[in-house]
Amino acid sequence: MSQSFPQTLPSLSQREAIADALYRAAIASDHHDAALFNSAWAGEDVSMEIHDDNKRVLQGLSLIRTNVLNRVGPMDTTHNISMVRVNYQHGADTASLTATSTAQHASAGTGRDPNGTKYTVGGEYSVDLIKDEAGVWKIKKLVLNVIWTSGDASLMRPPQK
Repeated sequence: MSQSFPQTLPSLSQREAIADALYRAAIASDHHDAALFNSAWAGEDVSMEIHDDNKRVLQGLSLIRTNVLNRVGPMDTTHNISMVRVNYQHGADTASLTATSTAQHASAGTGRDPNGTKYTVGGEYSVDLIKDEAGVWKIKKLVLNVIWTSGDASLMRPPQK
């Protein structure tokens, strides 16, 4: 089932609008929605770090899209964000937030199979954001600190060529 998600929502408070940037990135990953994913990021000059057994730094939106959206997007996934705390001073055009996440991953088409292979990640996000010229909050830097994992990590490997 295909679903369309708006890139901006009306009548959000500043704190809600700031958190919405992270929500857009997560929803876009779950639905393989490139337009929504791009709307969450502040252009090409952005970065994402994944702190797990191998600290990885992805510099630039193109590289983030290739390594995150193009790999995770086709899978059956849910990224659940909670305990969002926003650090924002009234009138500022920068903000930061922290949040926790539980993300479940399954190969495309197998998510509903109770015996299917799954990989779950629990982590904490630290995010720096900026407000663009249109007043939309976007991610400048995102750090995922992986706290725990469960299941078959091979699901996250790049496809074999």
